[in-house]
Amino acid sequence: MESELLFKPGHTACAGCGQSLAARMVIEAAGKNTIVANNTGCLEVFSTKYPESAWNVPWIHSLFENCAAVASGIEAALIYLGKKDTTNVIAQGGDGGTADIGLQALSGMLERGHDILYVCYDNEAYMNTGVQRSGLTPFHTNTTTSPIGPKSVGNVRFKKPMPEIANAHGIPYVATASAGFPQDIQRKVKKAISIKGPKYIQIHVPCPLGWRHETELMLEIGKLAVETGLYPLIEYENGVLSAVRKITQPKPVEEYLKAQGRFKHLLGNPELIKQIQDIADNNIRKYNLKG
Repeated sequence: MESELLFKPGHTACAGCGQSLAARMVIEAAGKNTIVANNTGCLEVFSTKYPESAWNVPWIHSLFENCAAVASGIEAALIYLGKKDTTNVIAQGGDGGTADIGLQALSGMLERGHDILYVCYDNEAYMNTGVQRSGLTPFHTNTTTSPIGPKSVGNVRFKKPMPEIANAHGIPYVATASAGFPQDIQRKVKKAISIKGPKYIQIHVPCPLGWRHETELMLEIGKLAVETGLYPLIEYENGVLSAVRKITQPKPVEEYLKAQGRFKHLLGNPELIKQIQDIADNNIRKYNLKG
């Protein structure tokens, strides 16, 4: 059975890594006729430690910033060889390699209309190099480059709206997903693969190391991010919001914050917690999540 797995066990991801679970869900949903281009980052490091690889499909790593460009070349080669209709192409990277360092190449891939699925594994910081903030780090998060202190309560910038940025390129499919809902990841990947043209899926992946939570809480924390409204699960098709995961009774954001060391400094400060609650409430209104 192990020889049939497309993402094999035995890699060196941390215990409780949401990214390793999400990556397995993505490639198993995409299928064996898939070629993957991968940015530098945690996933690249823990899954392809020389001379071993966890990937049972063709997998290419180049630089931190250019997997979208590499994937574009792969797609062009497959078209030339007459094999594109039977082969899926996935470009993937972390939040830093997507929203910061790789944004230019990603934008070019989307603009040119390549038939590629781009997957962003969003663990909300540069985890592999020391937990530095990225463009997708949440407001008030304590990281090594947005430390807390007498004059700081963490990251001063709001999370970059990457799904909306991708959607603004006029592509046929954009979605968000969460490691807390593995079946939803697979459904969205299969849907994306069935659509011709560029697609973007951003997956929220809890990181016990950088978020400083207990390893066994990964799924629970992933679900709480969704159930509070802090990480809405949404789908855009041809520029129009087509589906959202409804929240019957939104949970207070403090339930999500209190289990993570990166937000410990917010606890006991109602004003700061209200600022985070306002972000969740705004998401609930914006995407009409309550239902």
